[in-house]
Amino acid sequence: MAQLTTFKIVVLAIVQGLAELLPISSSGHVIVAEKLMGLSATSPEMTYLLVMLHTGTMFAVLTYFWRDWKALLLNPARRKNLIVMAILATGATGVVGLTLKHIIEHYFLHGRAIENLFGNVKVIIASLVAAGVVILISSLKIWKPQESKDHSNSVAVLIGAVQGLCLPFRGFSRSGATISVGMIFGMTRRFSEQFSFLLAVILTPPVIAREVLRLEHAHVHPQFMPGFVGLVFSFIAGLFAITWLSRWLEKGKWGYFGAYCLLFAAVLYFLKF
Repeated sequence: MAQLTTFKIVVLAIVQGLAELLPISSSGHVIVAEKLMGLSATSPEMTYLLVMLHTGTMFAVLTYFWRDWKALLLNPARRKNLIVMAILATGATGVVGLTLKHIIEHYFLHGRAIENLFGNVKVIIASLVAAGVVILISSLKIWKPQESKDHSNSVAVLIGAVQGLCLPFRGFSRSGATISVGMIFGMTRRFSEQFSFLLAVILTPPVIAREVLRLEHAHVHPQFMPGFVGLVFSFIAGLFAITWLSRWLEKGKWGYFGAYCLLFAAVLYFLKF
């Protein structure tokens, strides 16, 4: 495996920060970047780095949406409803995600861990195509936003279930799928975005904790500084990306992200990674 230099860490951090918060699949882009730089996606060092990169993008989301979420939570009428929706969606994510994980590990990976699927480029390509199609469908003008749907528990459960479906498949953009489903089922663009990233912030700490425990069990103790550098650059790139996403979503350019996913899938296919 090639050495993980500071330059490579910065490149991966920028790729992660941009692709994590844009609906174009961070994992697919990071895995491709790793392969181009000769890095192993399953090595303990890369696992640690990805944990730090995800932490950086989580802080970027918190920074960007803090005022919006604070306003919602300070509104007595919205606070209880938003909390209930978040709980229902997260529960649906857990049920779907864990069930799917068990099925894939038991029936398709023959007892091996789900992480063995993460570097499979064929799966990434198929997932990118699926994400691109969903985003393009949601960008059609046939869907009419209704503010009442921003309070819908049933739509929240559906979004959570879709989030759970995305978890095992690198390339199936979580933000792209969840925002798109919210819009298709009547949520306003802004609330679909706010709710999608609220779920991401709820989901990220347990995922990070799980990866840290995996490192502990493997008796791996990487150096702190490389991860910190990655965290800082993924935070900066993440803030830029979330600002970009919000502007394009409001300006009706959401479908461009779907087209990019399809284009990226085609590039991966013809490069034959």
